Amino acid sequence: MDKLMNNHWFIKIFSLLLAIMLYMSANIEKETKSGVITRNTVGQEDTETLTNVPVVVYYDEENLIVSGIPKYVNITLQGPASIVKPTALQRDFEVYIDLTDLPLGTYTVPIKYKDISDKLKVQIHPSTARVTIQEKVSKNFSVGVDLINKNKVPEGYVIEQPLVKPNSVTITGAKQLIDSISSVRARIDLGGATDTVTQESRVTVYDSRGNVLNLDVQPSVVEVTVPIKSPSKTVPLKINRTGSLRKGLSIVKIETIPNQVTIFGEKEKIDSIEFIDGITINLDEITKDTTLEMDVPLPKGVKSVDPAKVKVVVDVQEEKTKTLKEVPIHVIGLGDQYTVDFIDPQKGAMDIQLYGAPDVLDNIQPNDVKLYIDVSDLGVGEHEVKAELNGPQNIKWELPKKSVKIKINER
Repeated sequence: MDKLMNNHWFIKIFSLLLAIMLYMSANIEKETKSGVITRNTVGQEDTETLTNVPVVVYYDEENLIVSGIPKYVNITLQGPASIVKPTALQRDFEVYIDLTDLPLGTYTVPIKYKDISDKLKVQIHPSTARVTIQEKVSKNFSVGVDLINKNKVPEGYVIEQPLVKPNSVTITGAKQLIDSISSVRARIDLGGATDTVTQESRVTVYDSRGNVLNLDVQPSVVEVTVPIKSPSKTVPLKINRTGSLRKGLSIVKIETIPNQVTIFGEKEKIDSIEFIDGITINLDEITKDTTLEMDVPLPKGVKSVDPAKVKVVVDVQEEKTKTLKEVPIHVIGLGDQYTVDFIDPQKGAMDIQLYGAPDVLDNIQPNDVKLYIDVSDLGVGEHEVKAELNGPQNIKWELPKKSVKIKINER
């Protein structure tokens, strides 16, 4: 090693290689994350252009809104290579605009820099910005709903009032823009919907010309529920009875509250339903005035029923009796070519003993009860025919004779 160091040819060759390496290091082009750095050396001077350098803005962010600030600029550094290179690579400088002392208005302001060596010549492109400083305000607005594809909801389905959660939003921005707000809307697509739709929707702000305004909206997304009711129909309820009241007790009335319900479903399926059957009262369990809460049965093809439960009110009283005298016996089913003679009873009338609650019996008149015999299948001659009675609900009756003796004659 000592021999090499003492050899003047070795020293010359080593010095030449070192010079070449320093030259290449000073003149090579490098690419940074922010853009391309172009290096041109004239002697020991260096010039580099940095692109996409972010711009920092100083102003009262709590009370002001600033527009017109470029997000990035390009900056050219010129000076000694030993300073330009580390400055460009480290980027520990700041490009900024200072608006702290300016009142509301529009200005052309310089774009400045700091933390760059005084030995470097700095050029910023662009070097100025046209900025507008406005008052920052916040205001609450209610959110309306635009329903898209309403015409694609099947016929017969009813779209009800949308519900928005939350129903208002806070919008922040320049006072001039806030004052220009005409509507705040959310959009919901109802295409093909046959049931309640719940969707999240982005809030959009419009001016009076329908232009979208770029403002800070909180919250920016709301939940919208659009109730959609299927075709409906109102039908009565049929109350069935099983068992019997204890002896001496009679029904005044059995009614439901409400006495009708609304059924929902496809139109062709609910059109044929005239009433809802399936609610049954067990009279064995009724010993006094009673109110029951009962589920409403869901007929086949029906999606839902409203209300789903009804109250069944059963009013009872101690049973009493009432006699209707000589109620005429009607003949039904007799052809025009025949006549009827009553043999027993000869007058063609009978007394009827009625049993029921006093409130029911007191309101019954002779015309409310029809006593009849059916001779539809009988021919000429004498016959004994069972007597039937058609009268108000919740009464029982008793006849002095269970059958009537008659004679059918040809005219």
